[in-house]
Amino acid sequence: MGIIGWIVLGLLAGIIAKAIMPGRDPGGCVITILIGIAGALLGGWLGKVIFHVESIDGFFQLSTWIAAIVGALILLAVYRLVAGRRT
Repeated sequence: MGIIGWIVLGLLAGIIAKAIMPGRDPGGCVITILIGIAGALLGGWLGKVIFHVESIDGFFQLSTWIAAIVGALILLAVYRLVAGRRT
């Protein structure tokens, strides 16, 4: 999957993670996109390390989407914890 695929997957994973975990975030849309992209990478890495499987097989694979969304949810939760302490 190319860099454009990662960006699109991360954008959509960030939107889905935001829909699953609604609330006010102090970063806006750009931060949500960046969290989604990083979450897609984190989810793929965690799938490889924990389950010893190739979780990022392709753009249209269910395992890719689940890994990306779970990674985005993890990063969104961490971001809320860190950003919530600053305000």
